[in-house]
Amino acid sequence: MRTFKTLSLAIVIAWTLAGCKTTYVPKLSEPTTYAINSSLPEDSTIIRYYTPFKQQLDQEMNRTIGYSTRHLTKSRSDAESLAGNFFADALLAMGKKIDPEAQLSLATKGGIRSEVKQGDVTIGSMFELMPFENTVTILELSAKDLAILADFIAKTGGQPIAGFTVKIKEEKAAEIRIDGKEIDPTRSYKLVTYDYLANGGDYIEGITHPLKRTDSSLRVREGLIEYVQGLTKAGKNINTELDGRVSIIK
Repeated sequence: MRTFKTLSLAIVIAWTLAGCKTTYVPKLSEPTTYAINSSLPEDSTIIRYYTPFKQQLDQEMNRTIGYSTRHLTKSRSDAESLAGNFFADALLAMGKKIDPEAQLSLATKGGIRSEVKQGDVTIGSMFELMPFENTVTILELSAKDLAILADFIAKTGGQPIAGFTVKIKEEKAAEIRIDGKEIDPTRSYKLVTYDYLANGGDYIEGITHPLKRTDSSLRVREGLIEYVQGLTKAGKNINTELDGRVSIIK
């Protein structure tokens, strides 16, 4: 009898709880737009919070690490540019630290995001030049793929390179030379670039199927900073020139 009463009580409680179930009724919500502009009052609490961090960051970004003897301009229309040559030279130097057998380097005009002004070179200017988190990658290419890459460089009106020269005629690579010599069809060559391009970015031809790929953890931006600091330590300035590494002939 006691068991029956207990069971009956449990049923009543369960039924009562079921009857207390909350019901949600959908309601149309009207969106509200808040304009964020100079008319909004400053929040002094937030400003006090982030100001020390901003001051520390500004101090680091404005730190001088080198000197450029000329304004390193960039160009999408010219076959060669001062900023492009500087970037490619620095990229090759980075690669040689990872693999001393690295001979060539490749970047793209679109990857160079700013120019370097004549005068003091700061940490911030290198961040502006390469604001992305790209890392250095070394690709071992066959002579055939290197020729395909050279044709891509020619077809696109020139790209930043170092370690080799390309002469362009009618949007084709009319001549490719490494250390003044024609490429050897029986050997391979190690090209320094960065992961974005090696992964297919900018649709570069000739580098998508390398004989070997070596990825590194070195960010290109950090490598640029170290490159400039190395020049300064050696008592040198950035003295990049247009040297005809990519040229258009008629």
